[in-house]
Amino acid sequence: MPQKRPFPRICIALGLPDAAKLLEHARQEAAAGETFFEFRLDYLDNPERGITVIRELLKEHPGCLVLATCRRHQNQGKFNGSVEDQLRILDLAVSAGAKAIDVEIETAEAASERLSGFRGRCQIVISYHNFETMPQLDALVKRMTLLPADAYKIVTTARKPSDNARVLGLARAYARTPLVVLATGELGFPTRVLSPSFGGMYTYAAPLATQGTASGQVSARLLRHLYRIDKISRAVKVYGVIADPIRHSISPAVHNRGFQARRIDGVYLPFLVSPLQLRDFFILADRIPISGFSVTIPHKQKVVRYLDAVDPLARRIGAVNTVWRKAGKWRGTNTDAEAVLAPLSRHMRPAKASVLIVGNGGAARGAACALIDAGAKVSIVGRNPDRVRALARLCGAEPLLREQADQRGFDALVHATPVGMFPHAEECFFNGRIPADIVFDMVYNPLETALIRRARAENKVVVPGIEMFIEQAVRQFEIWTGESAPRAVMEKAALEALEQKA
Repeated sequence: MPQKRPFPRICIALGLPDAAKLLEHARQEAAAGETFFEFRLDYLDNPERGITVIRELLKEHPGCLVLATCRRHQNQGKFNGSVEDQLRILDLAVSAGAKAIDVEIETAEAASERLSGFRGRCQIVISYHNFETMPQLDALVKRMTLLPADAYKIVTTARKPSDNARVLGLARAYARTPLVVLATGELGFPTRVLSPSFGGMYTYAAPLATQGTASGQVSARLLRHLYRIDKISRAVKVYGVIADPIRHSISPAVHNRGFQARRIDGVYLPFLVSPLQLRDFFILADRIPISGFSVTIPHKQKVVRYLDAVDPLARRIGAVNTVWRKAGKWRGTNTDAEAVLAPLSRHMRPAKASVLIVGNGGAARGAACALIDAGAKVSIVGRNPDRVRALARLCGAEPLLREQADQRGFDALVHATPVGMFPHAEECFFNGRIPADIVFDMVYNPLETALIRRARAENKVVVPGIEMFIEQAVRQFEIWTGESAPRAVMEKAALEALEQKA
């Protein structure tokens, strides 16, 4: 049986150079209901000033648990003193009320007898940190468990998606060993959410009002309310979105709110996957395992080669934005195509309408095929004339050069490139007038792009990208779960997420 948790599921990592600020932030987190704090005494100009802070916080909030850390500079910390000074400061912290101490493996091995004096007085966490490579993890666990402790913390750095599976797999493989396992950085973010459900003792979060102590930390509020870390079980179904970059995505906010509304034991995560690491991502997907995922820039076309089955429309488009596992096989479809028609159909009849599509990638392909199937006369323009001509031949559309498109008039325009997407929100494909009566911009972040603003100024009918986003997300949700999607809930979550990113 797995070890009983002696710690809460989330530890707030507090590392500040000023003792008064340390106490201020600890008070704020305690007032918000948090009870487990790591005090990084090595961050303080004078680490001993943190002892008073511990005593003061516990006087005000006696139910809180403080984990004291004074990591040495040689071991990825900020403390420049000796091992003896380090342990003396931790001893003072325990006397002040700290219920646990974090001691790096190098100190624990060098001063094992001195460390034995802490046993019975507090919980001992022996830790290992590697911010450069992914070590041989089984050998590391054997090394660390030679020393008795209440928990063993292993923090590494993910260099490729499958490193997350190695880290999470460690917690399951050593279920009888009390482990805290995390991978730092944006690439390793999934481990911060999933670690407790995979058997890790707890995870770390950043305080709300300042930065955390490691790359990839997010606030406890985000972990609890968006990713529902306290609610997901060991049987949780994992979903996500793969992209590069990934920070801009509002999909986690939308799908996690949908899971919550339907009381589904599922979690949706952002997976940073570079163009050269797509194959490696499928190693991660198989090992966790992942039940389904969204696909966006730059993977919609290349992901097709890794799937066991692709539906006819997605095969014709040559791009997939939705993947799920069924009967052990990876299957793909494209919900973007039908998500183009629904918003446009509220303003026009696609049959026989003239539509200009801007772009030549997976999103443009989906829009072109969907509109042509609906009877529209489609023209395509883009920054790469060769690719425009290739796409036009593929789907039976008319290729145009930019100057040709500028001189024409269309019933509708569908913008299917990342131009104008956050963080380059001021960019716009068109320099002069917009050559269409209806302007549909697939970009949804920001909510009102430069293209949409200019279209409004020209009294065009506008269709913001958020409408398409919700349509395709609803379809994805229903494919993955087999349940009707809570559309209104998901739309509200999307708008809130965009407001927060603005």
